[in-house]
Amino acid sequence: MTRKNRIIIVVSATLSGALALAAVRAHDVPPVATGFVSHTLCSAAFVSGVNPDEVYAETLEAMPGVELIAWALDYQIDREARQVTTTLLGGGQSRAIYREGLGCYLAQGGEAVDVSLPPVGGDVRAGLPEIAGASLVEPANHPELRLALDRAFAEPEQPPFRHTKAVVVIKDGRVIAERYAPGHGIETPMLGYSATKSVISALTGILVRQGKLVLHEPAPVAAWQNPGDPRHAITIDHLLRHTSGLAMGSSLNASLASAFAAVNRMKYIEHDMAGFAQNSDLETAPGSAWNYHDGNTIILSRLIRDAAGGHAVDVLRFARREFFEPLGMRNVTVEFDATGTPEGSSQMLAPARDWARFGQLYLSDGIVAGRRILPEGWVQYSAALTPGAWPGLGAGFWTNLGDSKGSRFRTSLGMPRDAFYASGTFGQYVIIVPSERLVVARFGISGNQYDIAGVSRLVADVIAAIGGKGHVAAGN
Repeated sequence: MTRKNRIIIVVSATLSGALALAAVRAHDVPPVATGFVSHTLCSAAFVSGVNPDEVYAETLEAMPGVELIAWALDYQIDREARQVTTTLLGGGQSRAIYREGLGCYLAQGGEAVDVSLPPVGGDVRAGLPEIAGASLVEPANHPELRLALDRAFAEPEQPPFRHTKAVVVIKDGRVIAERYAPGHGIETPMLGYSATKSVISALTGILVRQGKLVLHEPAPVAAWQNPGDPRHAITIDHLLRHTSGLAMGSSLNASLASAFAAVNRMKYIEHDMAGFAQNSDLETAPGSAWNYHDGNTIILSRLIRDAAGGHAVDVLRFARREFFEPLGMRNVTVEFDATGTPEGSSQMLAPARDWARFGQLYLSDGIVAGRRILPEGWVQYSAALTPGAWPGLGAGFWTNLGDSKGSRFRTSLGMPRDAFYASGTFGQYVIIVPSERLVVARFGISGNQYDIAGVSRLVADVIAAIGGKGHVAAGN
């Protein structure tokens, strides 16, 4: 066989494999697309209580390429059964079902686990002091702060639009300004999308403090316990920093193209999300390369479930006792997959004030009313830049610390150098600025890189308005 023929055979085999993989991935597109729509609209209608038609229109507007199939999508909201069914071309369909206190889950060919909820609430007197009263906090006597909010809610003349839904500003532990879009208010639960990952990072930290998880030792995943398995080297730190090396594609962007990634098969097709993620092969050695995808956080979510007791109800008891109630977060909905694992990559809902309380915990070095919630040094660890993470990712938080392309961009727009933040797709942000004793929570449905430029300028505007050390960036 000649060298030329060998090359032809190798190239042909490679192309055939690529085409076969593309065919498999293309087969996933309808259930991924319909699953995303069903779950998003179910949470909007039955947890947040906002207009699902508005959420649908604005979400599709923010996703590049989706217009190619949007015409073929159809969703039906059954308010009596509290479920949403979405079809593509009248064929393949996905159904999301609401359960009281648990939010929505996708029915993917298996019944959801039965969960009896623990009592809601508890003794929070020793928790975080109240950050505001029952009424809306208007910056009526602070025109510069009012203008900062005006700018954050203003829409450009041409798309992409911001669709800002909520902004809450905390200074020195108190809300000094907040605003909500029509149809939203102080009690409206806001879907955090990937800001949920930062909450999973915090729950992981609590288990590290309790000695139930160890950062730099092999993660206790049953499928990886054979020392001869290269995945045995994956640690909790690798999962938090997205350096596990698992081959699942990327979760950096929400677009039609992302429907082809294995990670979205996990989220919208698989009955057992963590089981699917744990069985993924490696594409790089653990710790050697950065690749942000939801599979890392779903595996952490399963480890949290197992460490808390093994069931969804155990997760809720643990999270409420150790985290939500001490912070005064009393209206949180954590959604689960059908096996009872938290959908920790994207599915926590809470009012904007509660998300801001979460940021306040990190501003207070993980301590609430003298009680240490997070391990000593955990806040600094979370905000420390992960090598190779060019957008600026730490351990469960995005960060301006260290030298990254993302940090340089954000600081050029006025976000302080010491800022770090939880971030979710379409523009969900909880930004912590230690030097200013400031937390800014912003939620919306935004295109154009999820309006990170506008949010960076919002932080700069707020700092300038309150007489801080920062500066206001020019431009709009």
